[in-house]
Amino acid sequence: MAIVKWHPWRELDSMRQSMDSVFDRFSGVQRDTTWGSGTWQPAVDLVENDNEFVLTAELPGLEKKDISLNIVNNVVTLKGEKNISKEVKEDKYYRLERSSGSFQRSFSLPKGVQTARVSAEFKEGILKVVLPKMEEVKPKAIPIAVK
Repeated sequence: MAIVKWHPWRELDSMRQSMDSVFDRFSGVQRDTTWGSGTWQPAVDLVENDNEFVLTAELPGLEKKDISLNIVNNVVTLKGEKNISKEVKEDKYYRLERSSGSFQRSFSLPKGVQTARVSAEFKEGILKVVLPKMEEVKPKAIPIAVK
């Protein structure tokens, strides 16, 4: 019997891809399936408060021209490309760890975002997108009378 090397990460990635495909069938969102393959994906936070959703993405080394942002059917999609100059004249690389390449991240939002009032700001490698909620989806406190 031959000895076969076990790759636990390969099995976890396969399980993740299977679960993603199940969720994608219900949500209609297509995901980037390159997790674990060495491609670059920016870190993103998506926070909800009473008045809005706030998406914050870390995009170090990028400029405004390298990023695109759109909303279609309550899905926010962030795309971009990070390029690193690999031109070396005299020196040779001993180690190159900075990641580069294109990326795409998509996030489903609940209905009720005022897409006409969405604002985005890019400063010092941080993209902040404010997605205001419509009035009818904001939580309202209802006073309770005591009799």
